[in-house]
Amino acid sequence: MSSSVISARPRRRVAVAGVALSDCGKVDDATPYALHAQAARRALADSGLGREVIDGFGSAGLGTLAPVEVAEYLGLKPSWVDSTSVGGSTWEVMAAHAADAIAAGHANAVLLVYGSTARADIKARRRTSNLSFGARGPLQFEAPYGHSLIAKYAMAARRHMHEYGTTLEQLASVAVQARANAAHNPDALYRDPITVDEVLGGPMIADPFTKLHCCIRSDGGCAVLLVAEEYVTDCAKAPVWVLGAGEHVSHTTMSEWDDFTVSPAAVSGRLAFERAGVRPAEIDLAEIYDAFTYMTLVTLEDLGFCAKGEGGAFVEKGRLLRDGDFPVNTDGGGLSACHPGMRGLFLLVEAVRQLRGEAGEGRQVHKAGGRLPELAVASGTGGWFCSSGTVVLGRG
Repeated sequence: MSSSVISARPRRRVAVAGVALSDCGKVDDATPYALHAQAARRALADSGLGREVIDGFGSAGLGTLAPVEVAEYLGLKPSWVDSTSVGGSTWEVMAAHAADAIAAGHANAVLLVYGSTARADIKARRRTSNLSFGARGPLQFEAPYGHSLIAKYAMAARRHMHEYGTTLEQLASVAVQARANAAHNPDALYRDPITVDEVLGGPMIADPFTKLHCCIRSDGGCAVLLVAEEYVTDCAKAPVWVLGAGEHVSHTTMSEWDDFTVSPAAVSGRLAFERAGVRPAEIDLAEIYDAFTYMTLVTLEDLGFCAKGEGGAFVEKGRLLRDGDFPVNTDGGGLSACHPGMRGLFLLVEAVRQLRGEAGEGRQVHKAGGRLPELAVASGTGGWFCSSGTVVLGRG
């Protein structure tokens, strides 16, 4: 198909045509730019399309002028760009922007790409760990009191425990199930099983979070190619459609957060489901940002998969496993598979692979009768529950 500009018409359908990971886990011999390029090449190969179709590009987190710098490295000169940066939810928000642009005829094929060597950089002492995002602007009023990034999530978890009786064992079960899902993912950094007792008995990081309540640190990258419906016939694989998306920001200072037990996914999820024309009960699997176990639990509540306060009971008894009642983070998530930084794009990659039936033996989700899943949701969270982006994907 020609890469020339297609005349705009109302709301073209938008499909995910290609997805891919770069090398992930422990990558000591590559730069972040190289991981971007590797993931981009693999996603294009997955789509069956040529690089000449790309007229839109989204990137965040790398370079002085992201995405200009990364686009140049990849040899791209896009006419539509996005560098929205709202933490881990960046990629769901950016996917929503890209889908809107394609639907409106402002772009035809948008490549979203991310790569990071966060683990390798610390190992090589090119950078150090950070306790907080900074101490300027509104954050200056909290930083002196030790409100580190992890502490903010820990306070929110404690509030949920206080309000609803959520237990440490229930939170720990999220990590245990993520690790069990990772066991069947050859790309996961950690695959050995863990128990609730091991999670609870680990070194304390920020009360109530022990080490295994927290995401791992890895290297890695990934890419997603979204295209207008006209390109689908030229693609190598059946499309996965973007059915609806939503985004929301709620606060940056904890004192401005109305309720620690309600995340911005309560709004982004509602918008995404309304725009997709589906109900949470129709979703077959979910890929949820899980920098900490509490994020999974509260996001499940706020997306409407269970009532507020019932997340603890919902995540128990293996419900989140690949063969459980409601599979969540089927690749092992940020708790076990990979977490190189802004992980949200990985959620879209895994959701697409599951809908295509490409997750592999032991990890592929099946519905009754062995049928493939039809609907998936990817929901990313940014900052310390500051932002959320939710995308509903479907095969139909």
